[in-house]
Amino acid sequence: MAAERGARRLLGTSSFWLYCLLLLARRAPGAAAARSGSPPQSPGASVRTFTPFYFLVEPVDTLSVRGSSVILNCSAYSEPSPKIEWKKDGTFLNLVSDDRRQLLPDGSLFISNVVHSKHNKPDEGYYQCVATVESLGTIVSRTAKLTVAGLPRFTSQPEPSSVYAGNSAILNCEVNADLVPFVRWEQNRQPLLLDNRVIKLASGTLVISNVTEGDGGLYRCIVESGGPPKYSDEAELKVLSDPEVTSNLVFLKQPSSLVKVIGQSAVLPCVASGLPTPTIRWMKNEEALDTESSERLVLLAGGSLEISDVTEDDAGTYFCIADNGNETIDTQAELTIQAQPEFRKQPTNIYAHESMDIIFECEVTGKPTPTVKWVKNGDMVIPSDYFKIVKEHNLQVLGLVKSDEGFYQCIAENDVGNAQAGAQLIILEHDVAIPTLPPTSLTSATTDHLAPATTGPLPSAPRDVVASLVSTRFIKLTWRTPASDPHGDNLTYSVFYTKEGTARERVENTSRPGEMQVTIQNLMPATVYIFKVMAQNKHGSGESSAPLRVETQPEVQLPGPAPNIRAYATSPTSITVTWETPLSGNGEIQNYKLYYMEKGTDKEQDVDVSSHSYTINGLKKYTDYSFRVVAYNKHGPGVSTQDVAVRTLSDVPSAAPQNLSLEVRNSKSIMIHWQPPPPATQNGQITGYKIRYRKASRKSDVTEILVTGTQLSQLIEGLDRGTEYNFRVAALTINGTGPATDWLSAETFESDLDETRVPEVPSSLHVRPLVTSIVVSWTPPENQNIVVRGYAIGYGIGSPHAQTIKVDYKQRYYTIENLDPSSHYVITLKAFNNVGEGIPLYESAVTRPHTVPDPTPMMPPVGVQASILSHDTIRITWADNSLPKHQKITDSRYYTVRWKTNIPANTKYKNANATTLSYLVTGLKPNTLYEFSVMVTKGRRSSTWSMTAHGTTFELVPTSPPKDVTVVSKEGKPRTIIVNWQPPSEANGKITGYIIYYSTDVNAEIHDWVIEPVVGNRLTHQIQELTLDTPYYFKIQARNSKGMGPMSEAVQFRTPKASGSAGKGSRLPDLGSDYKPPMSGSNSPHGSPTSPLDSNMLLVIIVSVGVITIVVVVIIAVFCTRRTTSHQKKKRAACKSVNGSHKYKGNSKDVKPPDLWIHHERLELKPIDKSPDPNPVMTDTPIPRNSQDITPVDNSMDSNIHQRRNSYRGHESEDSMSTLAGRRGMRPKMMMPFDSQPPQQSVRNTPSTDTMPASSSQTCCTDHQDPEGATSSSYLASSQEEDSGQSLPTAHVRPSHPLKSFAVPAVPPPGPPTYDPALPSTPLLSQQALNHHIHSVKTASIGTLGRSRPPMPVVVPSAPEVQETTRMLEDSESSYEPDELTKEMAHLEGLMKDLNAITTA
Repeated sequence: MAAERGARRLLGTSSFWLYCLLLLARRAPGAAAARSGSPPQSPGASVRTFTPFYFLVEPVDTLSVRGSSVILNCSAYSEPSPKIEWKKDGTFLNLVSDDRRQLLPDGSLFISNVVHSKHNKPDEGYYQCVATVESLGTIVSRTAKLTVAGLPRFTSQPEPSSVYAGNSAILNCEVNADLVPFVRWEQNRQPLLLDNRVIKLASGTLVISNVTEGDGGLYRCIVESGGPPKYSDEAELKVLSDPEVTSNLVFLKQPSSLVKVIGQSAVLPCVASGLPTPTIRWMKNEEALDTESSERLVLLAGGSLEISDVTEDDAGTYFCIADNGNETIDTQAELTIQAQPEFRKQPTNIYAHESMDIIFECEVTGKPTPTVKWVKNGDMVIPSDYFKIVKEHNLQVLGLVKSDEGFYQCIAENDVGNAQAGAQLIILEHDVAIPTLPPTSLTSATTDHLAPATTGPLPSAPRDVVASLVSTRFIKLTWRTPASDPHGDNLTYSVFYTKEGTARERVENTSRPGEMQVTIQNLMPATVYIFKVMAQNKHGSGESSAPLRVETQPEVQLPGPAPNIRAYATSPTSITVTWETPLSGNGEIQNYKLYYMEKGTDKEQDVDVSSHSYTINGLKKYTDYSFRVVAYNKHGPGVSTQDVAVRTLSDVPSAAPQNLSLEVRNSKSIMIHWQPPPPATQNGQITGYKIRYRKASRKSDVTEILVTGTQLSQLIEGLDRGTEYNFRVAALTINGTGPATDWLSAETFESDLDETRVPEVPSSLHVRPLVTSIVVSWTPPENQNIVVRGYAIGYGIGSPHAQTIKVDYKQRYYTIENLDPSSHYVITLKAFNNVGEGIPLYESAVTRPHTVPDPTPMMPPVGVQASILSHDTIRITWADNSLPKHQKITDSRYYTVRWKTNIPANTKYKNANATTLSYLVTGLKPNTLYEFSVMVTKGRRSSTWSMTAHGTTFELVPTSPPKDVTVVSKEGKPRTIIVNWQPPSEANGKITGYIIYYSTDVNAEIHDWVIEPVVGNRLTHQIQELTLDTPYYFKIQARNSKGMGPMSEAVQFRTPKASGSAGKGSRLPDLGSDYKPPMSGSNSPHGSPTSPLDSNMLLVIIVSVGVITIVVVVIIAVFCTRRTTSHQKKKRAACKSVNGSHKYKGNSKDVKPPDLWIHHERLELKPIDKSPDPNPVMTDTPIPRNSQDITPVDNSMDSNIHQRRNSYRGHESEDSMSTLAGRRGMRPKMMMPFDSQPPQQSVRNTPSTDTMPASSSQTCCTDHQDPEGATSSSYLASSQEEDSGQSLPTAHVRPSHPLKSFAVPAVPPPGPPTYDPALPSTPLLSQQALNHHIHSVKTASIGTLGRSRPPMPVVVPSAPEVQETTRMLEDSESSYEPDELTKEMAHLEGLMKDLNAITTA
């Protein structure tokens, strides 16, 4: 075996040397390999190169003005070209659907028409350019701040002054710092040219040195920032001749402390005045400055010092000294120099293998000291166990994995600016060696080919891998050589290890070939690690050993806590922490780690300390911090101390108070309001506020007022009338005064005005529409005696209540911005004061259309459908023909759904966006027709609106009660009232009826109230026979197809007291509102005397009409007799045999009375084809006199068809004959008045049908027997009245009288009342029945004849039985027999005799 192994080894060696010779003999290694039949080179020998990927141009801080255009430059280089995106304030911008912001081809961001207002600043902020290359990575640029200059606002303006010739003059013009570049000056309304003698300071102030007579005149400054120029007040500068006398030396302008950035120019203003004219010289740190020989130091007009291209050496204290020979004065200012972050060492590109550890180095300088953060592929790197910040700025990545590959950027930032530098990390395959050439030498055009690994056997797995030493922080591994190479002198080894439960693997290599042990450091105590060992030879890496699981030892020799830890504040921004050596150090203490954290946050920071004390600087002022210390020995961190808390010292506030406002109270006082500075800037306990104010018209003395810390307002009194004052407020702590607010001005009133009422309407309002804005101008109210504290401007599309803006009372115009083009806006203007807002003034305007042509529109959606889901929800679906057939949306398009009620006057739409092909519209009104349309938008392209779809939401029960309920007494009828109302405002469907509840007790249970049903959409109802001089309470409830709505509030009404009688023992005739005199002439329904001639004429007409009626009845009766069938006779005979014989006035039970409308109080002719009722929606119903007359509904009664469709036809006495008008159609009705008893039951006046149903004829044969004196009554639904083809008359009937027309529902005589089962939810009302059931004799008095007559007895029969009643109803369908006609004629003749007796009397 040994010989065999030796032979194989020799053969292998010989093959190797032969292979090498073949490689050397061939010019092309590939060809030699092909000829020898050996495999080709491993493709892994090719190393991926670093891809140049960097920014050519990065955005810079930019100042813009409102309405202008801005370009933020950005350009990145890479192959292939990168994709450029932009972030604003850390959020990606969606430039696809943005009309104002767009991406230029080179990657720059173009913003057109910059928007900026007090409450809307969408363009101002921090912008960052993001470049991405697919499959390569992402880099981010530096952040650039876009500042938009605010509205021009003068904090100081030029004031009239005088100056001696040869001296210097100062004209102030201070504006917002960002508007100084837009300031220019005019002299006598002409542009002022600046030179070495006339300069403009950085604040905008004008300095004129060596004044001459030509410098006199009127001066003003102008701010031109894109909008209309704003002019300051004009001030006159007078030049005086030299008085040849000395004057004191004073500073007109003194330098103030200044902060500048390296490379900028600094101007320290210093201007002095006096006689003789002074000279100015400068010193720095007690050394004189030579401004004549220096190129960087220049003395400007008046003596100001300009330092160009400042450096760090220019920082220091500067002294300005003015000397005129007689006296010397000086002032000083501090110049602080800051520096932007700069990289001393930038990160470099790195090649690495998986499981390796790498460090990106980054050294940066700047002033203040920059903070460093790391970004990988555009995302912030968060420190963890494998990503660590070491040596303050460097990034260490432990245990590389493939996903760590990409671009890493070091971003340094301080108060001055920020900078970035990046590097690329490429993770190679394990079989590719790391190049030895510097990575920076590689370019996109070069590719390094490493010497290929020679082919041959790879080593097997190392054997017997064991942890020979296990500690708390390290593990020592040992192993034996692989079986494939027992000697292993040329083998190297790599140990791969990972913490159990994590996927990130690290690697540790042996230091020299043949070494078979390694110590893994920096492990965690009591933690399980998994190890694998792999051997490499010249052919490559071999097999891996089996995983070895090892757990480190728990920590036992760590330091204890450091005793006596103390912390104390040394300044507002620093705290010193001290401690002592731990008592149980368990060995030498190597260092300490001090942890500190701001109270209220969870971000703890740490710093390494080698001594027993440390001062932490750069903390927040007057802020609580907690501190703890951990000692380290060679084994690692020990036990932490307890937290100690301390607060930094207080300081003066670093910000001014907020929300300063002025309120003019009267002509001599102004109220000031403010809020404390932001909590983070108070820097201590606010102990008070300092208020400073002065007159604004001229330079005057400043008055100061101190108030306590809790006071946030102050009334300033004792001011002059009609004078403008400037105010500013500063906060105080025990350390001093903080910065003050800007000057805010207010003017006292000329006289004390009235503020007990709101202002009147403004006298005028004018609007001027533009494309995206509307200029509003106005004039104040004509009444100037009422205080106006401001104006409220409301505006919106179609409605002025969408948005409201309030402006100062001095303002006379305002520009409403950010409006939609081509839109109709409604604008309202109201003046207001402390009492409230006045009457508004309205105006409307349509903004102008866009002049930029719109892109090609898209096709509108099609097939829009509206599916009703509920009373307030409709689903809208549609299709998009611009999508593929499967209608799948893959781009960024979206759809806009709009809807409104289908009312022509309503032009206000509601809109919603959707990204799918359907949308659920909610919050709709019930029972409302809506129209819907859809449009699609993709980028800047939009379609037109689609065709509309309509849908009506389902009904819902009324959600509001009927409104405007009123109760009035009917004229001339004190017992009758009229209830009027209006439909509910939220009917939620078609109103099918109302229910009127009334009672004399408002606190009674609702089931104890009297109920009056009103069917249909009637809005008024009459209720009769109420008790006089009694309070009633009324409620109304609406009903639709879905149910009943809420009840209205109770309305009280007291019926009037009784009026005078018309005669002894009688009451006034109650003529309804529908009564009309039958002919022209005087007619008194209340018995007032009329002339005998008129009365006779009336009676003649009545008699004539009666005769004609009788003739017509006879003719019709004869005609109908011939149509009598034998079947009807048999049916009538059958009914007679069942019911038996009933006595009814000579056995005339089958004879129907004539169509004589017998009215118990008046005689009246009414044509049936005309409705005399002046109010066709009114119903008359007698009601009970008290609430105790209510009888519950019998719900057990069956409903019959004929009971619902036909009015009750009752039997009459022989003196009142049956009528044929039920079948004969239209004929006049005669009404004869009779005195009557009070009504016995509530009756609804409804017309009857012409015919009875066929089934109703069978009811006469039933065995149903009502109690004595009882009868059935049926009612026709009011809907039949509404749907009737002709207008039928409505009569006011005294239902107690037994003679009734067929068209009037009958009322039974005294007895237990019954109710129509067809209306179970609306019980009828009844009066108390009389206790006797005898035939009563009634007296008829004809009050309309003008003279008294003796009473005429009239016999009143009792009500017939039910069977007889139903038989009479049946017989109305049949013709009369000859003997029946004879009997009827006898009845008519008797009636005519009575009429003749009346007319001849």
